[in-house]
Amino acid sequence: MLKQSLQHKLLQKLSPQQIQLMKLLQVPTIALEQRIKEELEINPALEEGPETEDGETAEETSEEINDTENEFDENGEPAEKERDNDDFDISEYIQDDEPYYKTNVNNTSPDEERNEIPLSVGNTFHELLLGQLGLCDFDDQQYLIATHLIGSLDDDGYLRREIKALVDDLAFSQNVMTTEAEITEVLKVIQTFDPPGVGARDLQECLLIQLDRKIAAGPDVLMARRIIHEHMDEFSKKHYEKIEKSLNLAPDELKKAVHEILHLNPRPGGSYSDEPRSSQHVVPDFLIYNSDGILELTLNSRNAPDLRISRQYNEMLEAYSKDSKTNKSNRDAIMFVKQKLDAAKWFIDAIRQRQITLIRTMDAIMNYQKEYFLEGDEKKLRPMILKDIADIVGLDISTISRVANSKYVQTPFGTFLLKSFFSEALSTDSGEEVSSREVKKILSDYIGGENKNKPLTDEKLMKLLNDKGYNIARRTIAKYREQLGIPVARLRKEL
Repeated sequence: MLKQSLQHKLLQKLSPQQIQLMKLLQVPTIALEQRIKEELEINPALEEGPETEDGETAEETSEEINDTENEFDENGEPAEKERDNDDFDISEYIQDDEPYYKTNVNNTSPDEERNEIPLSVGNTFHELLLGQLGLCDFDDQQYLIATHLIGSLDDDGYLRREIKALVDDLAFSQNVMTTEAEITEVLKVIQTFDPPGVGARDLQECLLIQLDRKIAAGPDVLMARRIIHEHMDEFSKKHYEKIEKSLNLAPDELKKAVHEILHLNPRPGGSYSDEPRSSQHVVPDFLIYNSDGILELTLNSRNAPDLRISRQYNEMLEAYSKDSKTNKSNRDAIMFVKQKLDAAKWFIDAIRQRQITLIRTMDAIMNYQKEYFLEGDEKKLRPMILKDIADIVGLDISTISRVANSKYVQTPFGTFLLKSFFSEALSTDSGEEVSSREVKKILSDYIGGENKNKPLTDEKLMKLLNDKGYNIARRTIAKYREQLGIPVARLRKEL
């Protein structure tokens, strides 16, 4: 049975403008440039450029647009009160500068230093292998199989797919009927290509391929091959005592064999990867300078683009206003133009609000960690959580989190991820609170200076820190060590 009821609810919803601002706060500088390009492409009412000659800003122009909202009702129909065309003053929309539009962002001044990053041009990893393929004595089917195999290698040079799956791939994609034996035979040929180890299906096979090419080097290589072939699991876990006992090796013999293994390349395709991991370029969002003991904070100029309302759309409104006929087509066109102008205004406002929020947040962080930014000593870092900064700037914790996410700051001591300055507090024997990052630095120093033949266990590291006055548990040591990317003591052991 249907029933009607009246309910009263208190809801809080974000406006589209607020959602847009939250999204823009999250993106770093380099992604903001792309976001601006996209907005310029989809909204022709938005342009990049300086203020007009009369000093009128895009914001002021947009505010005038809002005055026309009462000219039409929700359905786009004219308002009930009588008015003539003179009431709609299109001249208010017109700017004196020339039409200007572009889709690329260029916020550099003529005297600004430009540091261009050269790009190397050369053969990719897969092109290198295809070039060697031409030297092989393959028939047409084998050539197709080899080409498919090379295309199936990942950037590290490994074949991750099962041979059985490749049989199906060739049958469906290239109509090549083959067998697992034939594919394996072709793969063996590819494994003779350079760089050594390419085409392997796992790390063990990769190392064995490289060692097979060095067999003539002597007995140390032969022993290294035997270790990888028979005791790969023990070697990967650095159970050297088990290997010595199983193969009846002297410590010096094991050391020489391990030395040969450690000089092999576990990623034969890594140096030829199209996008090497080391080529990532970080663009700082903030810059901090130390001017005779006074910290100066600036926002990267790429975060402050010159955006304005398009004059072309103003001229479009002018053309419609000169049409004495107020038909539905004209009304729809005017409403469409107004929507684009409103969207441009909202985007400009969001960009400006983003700049204000970024600089306020970073200024609070800089003052909170002033001693560190002056001296660069990580031990000077104070414990700091998101709530500390949120209370200072009067913003929500989620907003501070969005600002700190994926943002970098350039300091006299290097460029750092902003969220790395946030850390938990630990207490010392004297009752003083210290940053967890300070503890991580001390932990890293201890591990860096340890005897690699007898690396420090988490238990020993805990005792060293406790002796130094830091109240810390072993499980916390393990957590910090993992956050630093440092393996356990057994895996740090060297011969």
